[in-house]
Amino acid sequence: MESQRTFLFIGLLLVSFLLFQEWTQEQNPAQADTSAVTQQVANSTPTEEQADVPASSQSDVPVVATQATRSVISITTDVLSVKIDTKGGDIVEANLLQHAETHGSDTPFMLLGEFEGKQYVSQSGLIGLNGPDANKAGRPVYESAQQQYELNGDTLRVPLTFTDEKGVQYTKTYVFKAGKYDVDLEYQVNNTTSSPVQVQLYTQIKRTRQDKGSMVDQTYLGAAYGTAEEPYEKYSFSDMADANLNKNTQGGYVAFLQHYFVSAWVPDQQTNNTIYTALRNGNGIVGMKSEPTNVQANSTATIHAVYYMGPKDTEALEAIQEDLDLTVDYGWLWFISQPLLTLLKFLYGILGNWGLAIIAITLIVKTALYPLTKAQYTSMAKMRMLQPKMQALKERYGDDRQKFGQAMMEMYRKEKVNPMGGCFPLLLQMPIFLALFYVFLESTELRHAEFMLWLTDLSSMDPYYVLPVLFGASMFLTQKLQPMTVTDPMQQKMMTYMPVVFSIFFIWFPSGLVLYWLVSNLISIAQMLIIYRGMEKKGMKVRG
Repeated sequence: MESQRTFLFIGLLLVSFLLFQEWTQEQNPAQADTSAVTQQVANSTPTEEQADVPASSQSDVPVVATQATRSVISITTDVLSVKIDTKGGDIVEANLLQHAETHGSDTPFMLLGEFEGKQYVSQSGLIGLNGPDANKAGRPVYESAQQQYELNGDTLRVPLTFTDEKGVQYTKTYVFKAGKYDVDLEYQVNNTTSSPVQVQLYTQIKRTRQDKGSMVDQTYLGAAYGTAEEPYEKYSFSDMADANLNKNTQGGYVAFLQHYFVSAWVPDQQTNNTIYTALRNGNGIVGMKSEPTNVQANSTATIHAVYYMGPKDTEALEAIQEDLDLTVDYGWLWFISQPLLTLLKFLYGILGNWGLAIIAITLIVKTALYPLTKAQYTSMAKMRMLQPKMQALKERYGDDRQKFGQAMMEMYRKEKVNPMGGCFPLLLQMPIFLALFYVFLESTELRHAEFMLWLTDLSSMDPYYVLPVLFGASMFLTQKLQPMTVTDPMQQKMMTYMPVVFSIFFIWFPSGLVLYWLVSNLISIAQMLIIYRGMEKKGMKVRG
């Protein structure tokens, strides 16, 4: 009973350690010069490319007709800079123009790309009985009317065309929209022959497995998928190594997740699809195959899908597919994290500064918890006033810990003091702290968010360790103001060094999270002093 504060601090330490492990689990892959894309495309071999194409439900593909010269075309919108390889029509590079590579940098963040033997690309094609991408000789090389496209209005259509030796015309069109990170894929199959044609759409994402980093950025880098029965499931590189995924569903989606960003393929939600994975030469693939489409003689069919490549924006993702927003993974405390983020955005809209918004949300949380806090500190104040009596009991019973404990509990009962009164408010704050941790971890809005002075990025650690040191000092002061019920010398020593341990852990935490906890501590100290002084005055008045 007398060591309850020790257990609470040890629990807080354990939670902080687990958060620290999660925060440092993997490092965001380094980016490279985008000029490497063209060289990578040129060096790839048909065998390697063909290995990426999933197996067809059937296979009887004719020899591909004479193909155009392979090239890379460039597309620029207000938010994206994209490169497409005309062989297969894959998206081999994507730069996010409104998100900087590093804080203060003019270089846009490169989400997709190929460099230094590593790659992250979006692939799609037509397989099946007559699909051109199932040809053993290699994937089709499409023709493009332009090498460069730029969005000037609301939409931009980028058509890629190919005609096989039988005269079947394939048009693969990407539709880009102003201010949007989702791109529509339209496959039009114009069967000008006298025989039916059967094709099957596949869409997949391929990424090189990344080694764990040393400090910073992300909790999870890997694949995820959603089905009608399982709205959101992770499927890591290790899972791919253990077994290939093979799930049938209506609708669904597949995605690759990383810190703050996501890419995802969403097929027609009215069709039946097969979700699959593969791991080859360190490259993980997650994709979907639609059901076969039959195109009758002298007729045309169009197949649709949507590809998203951008920040983890819950509203934009949910607008594409009802469960896709779950890729913004707030963990098991999502029901707290989501309202916290909504409130943070609201406060930011008023204050215009994310740091001030964090301080404001801390004030709101502490105000909401004040009735419990008052009960906590009132209990502590009573225990402070009982310190002389407790010291007298300690001198009376000496080393007889059993009798001392019994006498102390009898004193608590007689004086109507609850020694556990300080536990509940602290425990109640922990889910809020954890939920806010995931808000910083997942919310793109807080990436590179500025506060003031040296705090130019609240999503990263304090570069000068000022906030962790101030946090440790506030924790030390809080301990001094609280009654020490622990009598064991070893436990007392642990309590003494606890602020130092937490300060060290908090060095690597996002500075915005440390700011929240520091302000919370300062408010607690102010509340504690006010309640203590009120209790002392009340006690003096009663005694008088």
